[in-house]
Amino acid sequence: MTRTFALFSPYRLAAIDLANRIVMAPLTRDRAGPGNVPTPLMADYYAQRAGAGLIISEASQVCPEGQGYEATPGIHSPEQVAGWRRVTDAVHAAGGRIFIQLWHVGRISNIAFQPGGAAPVAPSAVRANAKTFVKGEFVPTSEPRALETAEIPGVVAAYATAARNAMDAGFDGVEIHAANGYLIDQFLRDGTNRRTDAYGGPIANRTRFLFEVVDAVTAAIGPERTGVRIAPISPANDIADSDPTALFSAVVDGLDARGVLFIHVIEGATGGARTLDQPFDFKALRKRFRGAYIANNGYDKAMAEAALAADDADLIAFGRPFIANPDLVERLRRDAPLNDLKRESLYGGGAEGYTDYPALADQ
Repeated sequence: MTRTFALFSPYRLAAIDLANRIVMAPLTRDRAGPGNVPTPLMADYYAQRAGAGLIISEASQVCPEGQGYEATPGIHSPEQVAGWRRVTDAVHAAGGRIFIQLWHVGRISNIAFQPGGAAPVAPSAVRANAKTFVKGEFVPTSEPRALETAEIPGVVAAYATAARNAMDAGFDGVEIHAANGYLIDQFLRDGTNRRTDAYGGPIANRTRFLFEVVDAVTAAIGPERTGVRIAPISPANDIADSDPTALFSAVVDGLDARGVLFIHVIEGATGGARTLDQPFDFKALRKRFRGAYIANNGYDKAMAEAALAADDADLIAFGRPFIANPDLVERLRRDAPLNDLKRESLYGGGAEGYTDYPALADQ
C-alpha cells in the first residue's frame, strides 16, 4: 500500500482547491517579448509545471518605472494582460492554479529601463550595491532618487490597477512582492529608508507603504485573493534592518489584521543559507498569522514533510528544482532523480534550458 504524505495531499486555500501542498516559487527567467509581453513559450513553460498545487508566477512589474531587469513581464498594459491570459488559460487547462507576483523594483534598476532615462525611484536616495540585467549582462544599479510624498499614492494605485489587470488576465490571485530588497522592502528597512515624513522613522511609519498597498489591492480584488511575500533576514539586493524581529512581528500582525490569504516567507538568505549570523524565529511568525503560511528556502522532500508534520507550515515552496524538472511533484512523489540545472540558460534566451527539460515519461 502506498503511503500518502501530507505534502501530496489536497489543500483548500480559501475558495481555491489545490491538488497538493507544493508551491512553485516565483522564478525570473527574462523571456518576455517586446513590450514586456508574456509569450506563447512562457505559456508552455508554466503549463508544463501545472502539477504544482499552486504556481506563483515570475515577478511582474506594476508600472514601467517598476522594471529592473531585461525582458521581465509587466501587468500594466492591455498587451501584457492578453499575453498573461494565454499563460493562465494554459495552466488551467492542465489542471493547475496560478497567482501572479506583483513587483516594483525601486532602486534595483538601471536608467536603461526608466522612462526618459530618469533615475529609479526609492524611499531614499541610497544607491544599492547590487546589479541588474541589461542587454544580456549584469551591470550596476543606477543612483536612485527619493519619491516625493505626493507621488506615493500613485505608486500605491499602480498596485491596485495591476491586481485588477491580473483578474482580467485570469489569475487565481496575486502575491505582493515585499521581499528581496525591492521597493516595498526598501520602505520597510531602516538601512534603506531614511525618510523623515510619515513613511520613515519608526516601524509604524516604515510599514505604512506596505499596508497602503495591501489595503488598495484587497479593496480591488479581495483579501481572499491576496498573498504577501516577505524575507525577514535575507540580505538580497543590499538590504538590511537593525531589528528584523520587531519589524516583521509588526508586519505580520498588520497582514493578519487585514485578513490576507497567505504569507510566503523566505526563511534565511534568498537562495542561500537558511541560518545567518542574526538569529530569527520563523516559528513565531507562523504563530502570529492565522492565514496560510508558505515556507520557502532550501526545502527538500524530507524537510518539507517534517515542516508539515510539525505544523510549521501549510504549504512548501520549491524554486530552482522546478526549473529543470517540469514534473517535480511526480519526481518527489516517486523519489526519482532530478535533472541537472543548466545555469547558462537561466536568464534570457529561448526554449533551450527553459521548456526542453525532459519529464520522467520522456526518460
